Amino acid sequence: MERLIRKYEDKLVAHGLCDPGAPLIGSRDEAVLWNRDDALVPAMEEVFAGLNIASLLFARPAEPFFSIMERVAHSPEARAGCIRPQDSETRTFLHDIPVLDAFVPRDIIATLKRRKCVVVRSHGIVTYGTVSPEQAFVFFSSVCFSIYVKFFADYRDAVRAGTADAADRAVVERALASYESFVARIPESPRLMRGPFTEPDDCLAAIVEAGRMTVECRMVDSFFGNISYRLGDTVYISQTGSSLDELGGMIDPCPMDNSSCAAITASSELSAHRGIYRDPGVAAILHGHPKFAVIASLDCDDDACAHRGRCHVECARERFVGDVPIVPGEVGTGPHGLCNTLPPAMRGRRGAIVFGHGLFTTGAADFTDAFASLVSVERMCLEEYRQTITG
Repeated sequence: MERLIRKYEDKLVAHGLCDPGAPLIGSRDEAVLWNRDDALVPAMEEVFAGLNIASLLFARPAEPFFSIMERVAHSPEARAGCIRPQDSETRTFLHDIPVLDAFVPRDIIATLKRRKCVVVRSHGIVTYGTVSPEQAFVFFSSVCFSIYVKFFADYRDAVRAGTADAADRAVVERALASYESFVARIPESPRLMRGPFTEPDDCLAAIVEAGRMTVECRMVDSFFGNISYRLGDTVYISQTGSSLDELGGMIDPCPMDNSSCAAITASSELSAHRGIYRDPGVAAILHGHPKFAVIASLDCDDDACAHRGRCHVECARERFVGDVPIVPGEVGTGPHGLCNTLPPAMRGRRGAIVFGHGLFTTGAADFTDAFASLVSVERMCLEEYRQTITG
């Protein structure tokens, strides 16, 4: 258990979500084991005792996430006790993000009985796992991502409305400069395995390699995103709930004609991947959640739209960032499923952004072009954002 706790402590730091030494993680073995001593341990023990959980995580996010969290947690919306980001991770996993004024165990217990996380103003984020520390890590990562996306999307709207706050502006500028510097250092020509691949083992190795690079370059958070390669009539795709930086043994071979049950554990977006692979020029698909691609997808000034509030499933407008379309679509195979909206939008294009969800890109022989497009589209969205807020 100690090794597992250390693994997710290290991941929080490696992903830039926490500073070294910041995460406080407890996990139940024979007794509750903590990764370090801290004055908050007695209060966290009380929270543990009040919940039927296996692990508990508290951490103050690293910058710029902490400053962003503070601005959002003290916003007028948060005065009612929660915030409601519009991204897919919130809709799917978090629903909303509760906010508390103080680190009071009984209030944290009551909140975590109905939600997966809670933001404590001026302190940090508390999350939990019912099985292992991995769930707590995933929820923490999702909270940081969702609040980041919400903050930048809301600030863009405030700039257009002429109501932007100077304190928000200062946080935006610091965070933008940090992210621009990080993205500029990502290599434009990634050193990935070259295809086309003809053997399953090479295909699997290429998927593992590309998945790891996608995480290391922070084009996806926690265990979200997916990746696949078509070899003949078989799609090799990451399993649902798998982490893209740990795909060894987590890739399923799924026939294009759905003639086996292998797809039971495959990514929930397998049907969309199959649809994209009907284009004979596509051999590889990479799906990440780059922050500014998601922020760009939320940009809509049509307040009178009849589908307002259901943009993620029923947007009827043709929207683009540069040459990349933005489409609605839900995970799965329903009438508004990605399997219906995404493949037509991808045909003949380097990628497409799904509203509030993330970016899909393709490669003709391997993941080189798919990864390069993932990064270049994110850079384009980042540049467009800066132009929008500077006029």
